Amino acid sequence: MDKILDKVNTPKDLKKLKINEKQQLASEIREMIIDIVSKNGGHLASNLGVVELTIALHSVFDMPRDKIIWDVGHQTYVHKILTGRKDKMNTLRKMNGIAGFPKTSESEYDNFDTGHSSTSISVALGMAKARDLKQEDYNVIAVIGDGALTGGMALEALNDAGSSNNNLIVILNDNEMSISKNVGGVPTLLSKIRSKKLYKASNDYIRDSLEKIPFIGRKLSKGIKRIKRSIKQLLIPNMFFEDIGFSYLGPVYGHNIAELEDIMRMSKQIEGPVLIHIVTKKGKGYKIAEENPDDFHSTGGFDKKTGKSKKRKQDDYSKIFGEKLTELAEKNSNIVAVTAAMKDGTGLSHFAREFPNRFFDVGIAEQHALGFAGGLAKTGMIPVVPIYSSFYQRAYDQVIHDICIQDLGVVMCVDRAGIVGNDGETHQGILDLSFFSLVPNLNIMAPKDFKELEDMLEFAVNLHKPVVIRYPRGGEGNIKFEIHNKIEIGKSEKLKEGKDITIIAIGKMVSKAFEVYNILKKENIESEVINARFLKPLDEKNILESIKKTKKVVTIEDNILKSGLASSIKELIVDNKIYDVKLKCFGYPNTFVKHGTIEEIEEMYGLDVENIANEVKELITDGEKEKV
Repeated sequence: MDKILDKVNTPKDLKKLKINEKQQLASEIREMIIDIVSKNGGHLASNLGVVELTIALHSVFDMPRDKIIWDVGHQTYVHKILTGRKDKMNTLRKMNGIAGFPKTSESEYDNFDTGHSSTSISVALGMAKARDLKQEDYNVIAVIGDGALTGGMALEALNDAGSSNNNLIVILNDNEMSISKNVGGVPTLLSKIRSKKLYKASNDYIRDSLEKIPFIGRKLSKGIKRIKRSIKQLLIPNMFFEDIGFSYLGPVYGHNIAELEDIMRMSKQIEGPVLIHIVTKKGKGYKIAEENPDDFHSTGGFDKKTGKSKKRKQDDYSKIFGEKLTELAEKNSNIVAVTAAMKDGTGLSHFAREFPNRFFDVGIAEQHALGFAGGLAKTGMIPVVPIYSSFYQRAYDQVIHDICIQDLGVVMCVDRAGIVGNDGETHQGILDLSFFSLVPNLNIMAPKDFKELEDMLEFAVNLHKPVVIRYPRGGEGNIKFEIHNKIEIGKSEKLKEGKDITIIAIGKMVSKAFEVYNILKKENIESEVINARFLKPLDEKNILESIKKTKKVVTIEDNILKSGLASSIKELIVDNKIYDVKLKCFGYPNTFVKHGTIEEIEEMYGLDVENIANEVKELITDGEKEKV
């Protein structure tokens, strides 16, 4: 039997299909997505939940003339399949392959690069305003999840859009999940709306009854649809979205293509901003993902039959962090944990079970999380706030204004620091050392291994000062360190004595520095290896002593070179007027790093052990060098 998907390459092909063919297409797309993600990894549950929604969107609207903005964008695999990229989907999230998020450079159907939450309504409203100023005529649609709606930026945009009178369609994809289960007042509001089934049940009953009447039944049914909104307003008065200026449609079942198409066509006829509330099931069509949507939000490769990961589960930094924090909290009742909808991803599940009254999930609201933590710290609590590096960017002002100006004891744990790999530019954590280094009163640390993370966390909760501890995704490096000196403020750790060259590294790159040491040792090159530990305050005394001894210096960091470890060492050398030093710095250039495996990306930018060792040997033998 021929597949419907074989005949669909663009939205124009999709528009030719009947409803029953589109339903078959939905099944085939689900099968394709499950197959690809089981091999490549990726965001599974969210994509399975929007198959019918995406088919309806491309059936009703005229893409790419009409503009869809996908919030976050990790749910766009279906969109990519339907817009000419199905034959490339086997390259999903691979180096030089299809990205896991919308990319304007990839297709004219991708209208805006997205990767973070709660941005779509703002972007869509900007496009709608521009369209009207230019007197152009097309639809702008923002697709946003109920989890993203908890973000302050989304609520700010709703407030502005509701009073704008611009034609704008917001599709609320309500699956009751973000990454973890949604929390807060907005999900409660949506739950109440979902529970108001009376008007929908009445409407469905009337429609079904009327359509059974010969000849005139279908016309009467369509007439009833025109008064649906009036009936709804009588039964659900004073609704939030209506009150701020939106025409509200829904809720509608998100896996019925015919109903979705009907309500989308209706939305095109309404003047001003419209919000369509669509209820979907995350993981739809793959029972294992339906039952465990949080586990299949973002996944590595897995066995399709069992859902089990193809990789053996090992300890990672997030897990070690969570276990140590729970241990510390057992001894200190002032320790509390704050997450921005990332309980599982940041390793806080065990803490939440053990200390439910001291665990706070504030939703996708990083700014609020840090302001909230500032309030906790001001009254004597010790808040620990683990957030992914790329998401800490969203709370930069709060770090400065609400924490560091007042020198408050908030422990900011920066998970997924450095290269994270396949999620690409929006998720790589290579800027945090740089933007945090500019903030006064902020102490910045990075551990070389799990044990040092535990020691740093224990040190930080007792410091009662603003602290950043940044650590990578995944497990430890290849080196098993035996030395773990006591953590002291602003003190580095000398791991090896040497006379030929000083290698200074921070965080996960200390392991690479040690591997380089081992390679050089075989060639009778004696390297002095220093684990910086602190970027701020930097251990100037001991690092200067080593630099003056060897007169050759290498720095290694998993951050951009500007304003990170390299910049700090350069400033130290210049400030102390040491002019006869050869210096080589390894890190990332000031650019946005695309997707690929961590190993591929490190090799591309010369951060693999072999390349570092070769360049260090050149430096020692008076090859190419950088003079300070």
